[in-house]
Amino acid sequence: MTDTTPPAPRTLQEIVDCLPDYDPDALPVARAQAIIEQFITPLHAVEQLALRQSLGRVLAADIRSGIDVPAHDNSAMDGYALRGSDLPAEQMRSFAIVGNAYAGRAYEGQVGAGECVRIMTGAMMPADCDTVIPQELTSNASATRVDVPAGKINPGDNRRLKGEDLTLGKIALSRGKLLRPADLGLLASLGIAEVAVQRRLRVAFFSTGDELRSLGEALDQGCVYDSNRYTLYGMLTRLGCDIIDMGVIKDDPSSLETAFRTACENADAVITSGGVSVGAADYTKQIMATLGDVAFWSIGMRPGRPMAFGKIHSNGKSAYLFGLPGNPVAVMVTFYFFARNALLHMMGATVPSLPLVKAVSPATIRKRPGRTEYQRGILSYGADGRLEVAITGAQGSGILRSMTEANCMIVLHHDQATVQAGEQVDVLLFEGLL
Repeated sequence: MTDTTPPAPRTLQEIVDCLPDYDPDALPVARAQAIIEQFITPLHAVEQLALRQSLGRVLAADIRSGIDVPAHDNSAMDGYALRGSDLPAEQMRSFAIVGNAYAGRAYEGQVGAGECVRIMTGAMMPADCDTVIPQELTSNASATRVDVPAGKINPGDNRRLKGEDLTLGKIALSRGKLLRPADLGLLASLGIAEVAVQRRLRVAFFSTGDELRSLGEALDQGCVYDSNRYTLYGMLTRLGCDIIDMGVIKDDPSSLETAFRTACENADAVITSGGVSVGAADYTKQIMATLGDVAFWSIGMRPGRPMAFGKIHSNGKSAYLFGLPGNPVAVMVTFYFFARNALLHMMGATVPSLPLVKAVSPATIRKRPGRTEYQRGILSYGADGRLEVAITGAQGSGILRSMTEANCMIVLHHDQATVQAGEQVDVLLFEGLL
């Protein structure tokens, strides 16, 4: 008898123990991303939704086509259906029009040599025809005859073949697909009204710090309004999560532990901002370590060097934990390059690598090897028609304006040195990410 019991999940400590060069105080971005990917396991909770409600959700099972799409050969445009072998080779030829074919109303008669059928886009091809000549290429059309020129099309042109989009039994959409508008249209074309999707991921988040004030509160001397919860709200909402905003938690051990336990018991993942760097008033790291299997990293990146990751437990419940830095830009960068993919993986989504494009930097960008840098950029076309990217100005991790002005992120890789003016850099577009 074969044992089908799944292996117990590896602990975070077991994963890092297998890494010969693991250094939590100098961890490269790629290594941290790999550790997170190995530790995260997807949820397995499924619900059935009406097609229109499934937009932005993750498909829980493969969808196979129950029909051929299209169901029959049909015309790709308005024109005249005829036999490809009848196309004239050298001079104009006159064809007799023997009928009409409309979408949803086929022509069922015979089409002989020298004959054609007036056909509309999407109409089923007559049985004897394999080619459509567009009406704009013809001349002298009447109710009974039309002239077809020589050398304008080839046999078989402008015909959509049965099953060329999907054939019966073929996988139309694979499990793990994040459903987009085109996917809904594809499912509708198969006659599918309901789909099985992964349940939404529940994510709790809060900010830590005595200096933080919520909107509507008086801004005392030395205090700042908490912006991080609003950017986290936007990023998590865009990702399709059910969110629990737990507000601002003061730097008090009792309050912090209560917040962590409440979040853990009500969510699949917990995201915090602040409290993971070195500081006398930062109790967050201590409580994280007490509640679970958590690693504290100093990542070779800018912005966003300090970060915590792991899994915490409370009263029989558990949740993945992402302890992000407190500076506003660092929160967004660490979310997008660490938490985002992990949350998608938890949802059961297939997570492709984010595409990078090449662009010319018109100015020198200073960079030392040994860390990954994410600079906010504005991508545009230069006078020579090539893509070029310029930084938004000061790149401090507290300058949130740099994120609102940017339309992309300039990615300067771990081993990369200073970029000279005129050199190309890798750029990650915000559109579709933010």
